Amino acid sequence: MESTVFFLAGIVMIGILLGMLTWIFKKNRITTKGLVLTALFAALSAVGAFMKIPLPIAPFSFQVFFVCMAGSLLGSELGALSQVLYVLIGLIGIPIFTYGGGPGYVIQPTFGYLVGFMVAAYAIGRIIEMSPQKNFKTFMTANLVGLMIAYIIGVPYLYISLNYFVGKAVSVAYVVKYGFFVFLLWDIIKICIVSIVAVRVHSTSCVALSKNYH
Repeated sequence: MESTVFFLAGIVMIGILLGMLTWIFKKNRITTKGLVLTALFAALSAVGAFMKIPLPIAPFSFQVFFVCMAGSLLGSELGALSQVLYVLIGLIGIPIFTYGGGPGYVIQPTFGYLVGFMVAAYAIGRIIEMSPQKNFKTFMTANLVGLMIAYIIGVPYLYISLNYFVGKAVSVAYVVKYGFFVFLLWDIIKICIVSIVAVRVHSTSCVALSKNYH
C-alpha cells in the first residue's frame, strides 16, 4: 500500500514538473541556443550526481556546482528549466539520480535537495538579473542564497524521509551535521569557483542572461 502511495506521489510530481515546463515554454520564446544550454546543464547535473563520495546519509557530489553554474549563466527561467528537466527525466525512470530513478524516488532522503536545486537555480538567476552590476560580489551573493535555499528545502526533507519513509530513526542534530555541515565548506569553495567563472563568461559576452530569449 505504501509503495503504491509513494509511486502515485511520484506521478503527481511528474505532472507538476510537466506543467512547469509547459508554462515556461508558453511564457517565453526560447532560442535554439537557450534550448541547447538548458539540455547541456541538465546533462551536467546528471554527471555531477555520479561524481560522488559516499557519506552516512547523503553523498558528496558535484551537483551543487552545476546547479549554481546553470543559474549564474542561464538566468532564472532557463537555469530552473535545466533542473526541472533533469528531475523530470529521472522521475520517469531513467536512472540519472545518485541512487537510480523512477517515480518512487520521491521518498529517497536526498530528493529534497533536488527540489531545492530547482528553486535555487531560479533564485540565483533572478538575483543576478535584478542586479545592475555583474561582478564577483553579485554572483557570490546570488549563489550563496541559492545554496541556502537548497539546504533549507533539502535538510528538513532528509529528516522527514529518514524518519517516516525509510524508517531510520535519526535526530535533528544528526541530519543537520551530515546533511548540512559536512558539505558547507566544500560547497562554498564550489560557489566561489562558479562565481569567478561566471564573471569571466559574462564579461566576454559568451553567454548573457538576456540573450537566451528573443
